[in-house]
Amino acid sequence: MNKPVYFDYCANTPVDPSVLDTYVKTASQCIGNANSVHSMGRASKAIMDDVLAKMADLLHVKPDEIILTSGATEANNLALKGIAAATRHVGKHIVSTSLEHSSVSASLSMLQQEGYEIDLCPLSGDGTIDLEELEDLVRDDTCLVSISLVDSEAGVIQPVNEIRKIVHSHPHTLLHVDATQAMGKTPVDFDCGDTISFAPHKFFGLNGCGVLIKHEHVPLVPQNSGGASTTLYRSGTPDPAMAAACLCALENLYAHQNQWQQHCAKCNAYLRQELTKIAGVKINSPAAAVPQILNLSLSGRKGFETQKALDEKGYCVSVKSACTSDYLPSHAVMAITRDRRRALESFRISVSPLTTLEQCEGLVQAVREISEDK
Repeated sequence: MNKPVYFDYCANTPVDPSVLDTYVKTASQCIGNANSVHSMGRASKAIMDDVLAKMADLLHVKPDEIILTSGATEANNLALKGIAAATRHVGKHIVSTSLEHSSVSASLSMLQQEGYEIDLCPLSGDGTIDLEELEDLVRDDTCLVSISLVDSEAGVIQPVNEIRKIVHSHPHTLLHVDATQAMGKTPVDFDCGDTISFAPHKFFGLNGCGVLIKHEHVPLVPQNSGGASTTLYRSGTPDPAMAAACLCALENLYAHQNQWQQHCAKCNAYLRQELTKIAGVKINSPAAAVPQILNLSLSGRKGFETQKALDEKGYCVSVKSACTSDYLPSHAVMAITRDRRRALESFRISVSPLTTLEQCEGLVQAVREISEDK
């Protein structure tokens, strides 16, 4: 049996060998707990401090603005719940969108149960946040606005600079930006929000690691109790090896991002050109979406049915985000097309620098065969 061909890089990427080597090397060096005051503890702390300093320099932030977590899910939870708890004096009103990752939407649901008022901002026809609606929604008692920089289903890039201006026109309102799907797909300015989250497993790093950038002015109530760490805001034994692996993934990304982007753009252009020749195929991702994500619908088949058929042919695609139900319509596609059936028929192809033109050709042929087999 041939090895399956992977087209789900938005859900996870394979770890780069250099990242894995860095993890193993650092883990073997850091025997002592970085919180311990003896020589081996101090040696581990020195490595941790060096990693954080280099990461801060790369991201143009301060070392003490970096909070390492177990993933973007924890980073989002910490940002939303921690800010909400710290800003009750401002108000209990939060604005977000229907496009958010489940770690955001579930956190908002929990806060709603605690008495917070949650408003979801409507979207424009291209899937971006309706800025006029956002202006109307943000109030003086709005403590937080939370958005994803890049939508995981259709690849829509949000106009974060305009959003930030609207949010910060209210001096006590903070902006959280989930940049998890943006990293490696579009440049990320870490001044774009008051807090910014991401995870390196989206760009050839390890699972089990996440980052929350919390700028100095942001009040945050820790969500874990006990245990010292490198920060006041997230307790737990420091993991220099995981931090070093995260830094390695970031260094690889920043060194190759332009080259990676050009390659993915070529794959995307080919897929758009060839897939639209197939009867019943409709492209949902706007032309301005990130090139790594291509959302499309095959009429007459639910998205999960197409996914299953492609899987049987050896091609791994996704219906939506890996963290959402396959049986609900895509919010992003609904916003773009205003067509519930098309949203239910949608599925996502995601490419990476590892994707080859030959693989794209094979995927197109597989979709063609499925369309003819209806």
